[in-house]
Amino acid sequence: MTKQLNNSYALFGLMVVETVIAGGHLVTATTVRQTSIAIDNGIIVSIGNEEVLPDARRRIDATGQLIIPGVVDPHVHIDEVPGNRAGTYESETAAAALGGVTTVLDFAWQGTDRSIANENSNLYDGIEHKKAKADQAYVDYGLHGVLHRDDPETLAQIDTAVDAGVTSFKLFMSTYDVGVNAGFLDRAFRHIADRNAVAIVHTEEPAVCTAQLDRLREAGKGDAIHYPDSRPDYAEAMGAAAALRLADETGVKYYGVHTSCRKAAEEIERFRRDGSRIRAETCTHYTVLDDSVYEEQGTLPIVAPPIRTDDDREAMFDYLEKGTLSVVSTDHVVYHRAFKEVENWWNSPYGANSVQWSLPLFHQEAVVERGYSYPFLVSVMCTNPAETFGLPQKGTLEPGTDADIVLFDPNESQTVTSSRNASNATFSIYEGREVTGTVTTTLVRGRVIVDDGELVGSAGTGSFVDRDRPQWEKRTTQTATR
Repeated sequence: MTKQLNNSYALFGLMVVETVIAGGHLVTATTVRQTSIAIDNGIIVSIGNEEVLPDARRRIDATGQLIIPGVVDPHVHIDEVPGNRAGTYESETAAAALGGVTTVLDFAWQGTDRSIANENSNLYDGIEHKKAKADQAYVDYGLHGVLHRDDPETLAQIDTAVDAGVTSFKLFMSTYDVGVNAGFLDRAFRHIADRNAVAIVHTEEPAVCTAQLDRLREAGKGDAIHYPDSRPDYAEAMGAAAALRLADETGVKYYGVHTSCRKAAEEIERFRRDGSRIRAETCTHYTVLDDSVYEEQGTLPIVAPPIRTDDDREAMFDYLEKGTLSVVSTDHVVYHRAFKEVENWWNSPYGANSVQWSLPLFHQEAVVERGYSYPFLVSVMCTNPAETFGLPQKGTLEPGTDADIVLFDPNESQTVTSSRNASNATFSIYEGREVTGTVTTTLVRGRVIVDDGELVGSAGTGSFVDRDRPQWEKRTTQTATR
């Protein structure tokens, strides 16, 4: 495709394209090089020195900046929690665009939200409900289906979802009220494997978490500093081991979400082999923060699994470098401060927002402070999530793919503050953190959505994206780490 597109411009003498981005350093998952990029009709059409590219109606000067693929965040939650309508598609995709995120993968439940009360609603209803949000979206989005009802009708809905462009399915193995048992997990994995789709699993051993919660409540340990004890690292590792064993036996493509600790990563490594069947992510907060946040911020950083020790934070980078973990997501959830600040931590909902800040935060931690390469950053935030979830037009700067492009100034510093949130979230667990690196421009399919750090595009620019059933290739390590 690359050769055909480049040659077509030369052979047919097309003299003018919509946009040329020139003067910057283009970063892919394998290389960094100074070059320019031509865009027409929402597609990247050519890459090369500016003098050999077609003339353009608009020239964007990227001098001193990095030209990277738009970030693909495969783990966000938007407008799904009953009683908490803070996170709308308009507000949260605006935040995404400001953060250099051009594609998000949200969740469709078996109904119009995560309530399990209405047994007549189904996964197709949830998919159609979220598809109807496109007129509010600034960036492109796809969906994971959530299978949270343990019954045969749930499995029958998988085919309908795949036909609707939803090719991955999340199941909870946890103390949430939407959790399912191991028997249903086994049956669901077999259905998903037969359709060459992806199973996504939240892995925490529920009986251990319940026992720890009961122990802490009985002892009156309601201060947030005790929260991590309620969902210990070994519970996450036990859940991962059980789910991974089922994945290994059923042959399903398995993706572990929000890995937070060394013990769970060790279990993933034990089953992963070459990455062609087992993959997993960590999240921004597990790479940037440690459990001291519970003393400093109280209940605001309550996420599940918990933010853990500094050694666990180091482990996230160890296993990202090995390729055991191949994606950095956000697990973005929107709550107003009033929902989160409660007397006893067990009354606080799980989740925190970060989609607007994830790229500069991870850049600061991985590149500036640890010396990882820019191709490493692009691999885990752009290319790998796109490839993992069947988005061949995303996460790359190859000619013929969507012109989802971010200009990132690696030297401009900024301070994270909730006062700049485009998200409806009224707090940030990164408040006051100084980071080096700023998104200056975001293009979605060639349209400028963010210019000079300001939102200039329109809601409705984004579209729902049908996803392929991904073909996972072998991957043993990340490319170009340090």
